Amino acid sequence: MNTIEPKIVEPETKTATNVDTAMDINVLYFASIADEAGRQQETVSVAQSTSLSELYDQLRQKHGFSRPQAELRVAVNDYFAKWTEQIHDGDSVVFITPVAGG
Repeated sequence: MNTIEPKIVEPETKTATNVDTAMDINVLYFASIADEAGRQQETVSVAQSTSLSELYDQLRQKHGFSRPQAELRVAVNDYFAKWTEQIHDGDSVVFITPVAGG
């Protein structure tokens, strides 16, 4: 007679690579940055601890942006922000190039 041994199944543990630790950020591009990105906006998925500076670095590598961060301003949800600020799921981020006027 065969005996059936119970199988213990361990619950899954959450890791940093799980989807629930990521957030979606809507990025808007204007002027030369839009030209280099080849689009006017995109939604990117990043880790929850991502700062604006880190987001720009990631996008700069992805799209080959020629402007360094020091030449840009950044805004989150229609307000200027500091590069060191954290972003949150659903935020809208805009990188602003220098504007010449007369």
